[in-house]
Amino acid sequence: MLEPPRAVYVESAHVNTAASFFAPASRAYAISVARAFGGALLFSLPILMTMETWQLGVAVDRLRLALLLIVMLPLLAALAYYLGFEDATEWRDAVLDAFVAIAVAAALALAILAVFGVIERGATLSEGVGIVALQTVTGSIGALLAQSQFGRAARDEQQLRAAGDFGEYFTMAAGALFLSANIAPTEEVVLIAQMMTPWQSLALVAISLTLMHAFVYAVDFRGQHKRAADSSLAREFLRFTVLGYLLALGISAYICWTFGRFDGLDGMETLRISIVLGFPASIGAAAARLVL
Repeated sequence: MLEPPRAVYVESAHVNTAASFFAPASRAYAISVARAFGGALLFSLPILMTMETWQLGVAVDRLRLALLLIVMLPLLAALAYYLGFEDATEWRDAVLDAFVAIAVAAALALAILAVFGVIERGATLSEGVGIVALQTVTGSIGALLAQSQFGRAARDEQQLRAAGDFGEYFTMAAGALFLSANIAPTEEVVLIAQMMTPWQSLALVAISLTLMHAFVYAVDFRGQHKRAADSSLAREFLRFTVLGYLLALGISAYICWTFGRFDGLDGMETLRISIVLGFPASIGAAAARLVL
């Protein structure tokens, strides 16, 4: 007569144990996603309120924009693995978090731009998708950086350092992509390139390299790197500063191509535009090495 109540009690105990096990994990993930919304808003707010990005979202070639989002996936997955808004222990989880970050950035952009009246009832589906997709480039990066910049540092930062040179170049690529994607939609990039002479372009390259190296090694910012004892100054300059600048320059050129900034221009004009955008991209690359 007493067996059924005991069975019921044991079953309920298992249910309560399971609930107590999953509840904290679910709550922690919900907090992480909410933090991701905050990071996406903070990092994407400048382009959310920039008219050129709205216009470019309508005009940009859809295949180029789709290719940009596809190319971004490995970078977002790596961000999620090393510095994302939750502790991803496997690359499969990191890839899923990358898609979550894109969804967070897209939902945020759609809500904000709808309130702003940017996406109106008369807009076509293609126009709305283009505008929102363009905003997700920086917003998704902000969503994944929310934990490392604003969270509780749940992940040991040495995990990224342990990646060696890959970690260094990866962080530089993330910083370069973030700043170049923010600035490339503006007309000023092309205007500045048109006003500059070849000598001024070379001077801007020299300034970019100097500032990159100074940011990381010379001006005593928090996170400043120390040169390895067995590495010369020239080797460090070539290994990280020069190669990092070339990486930032390549990312800048790719972003400009995606946004159609090179259409109808010759080789020298495209190079000057890349150098102009490479200036903030190189600063972003150097700053990322300090803060990520």
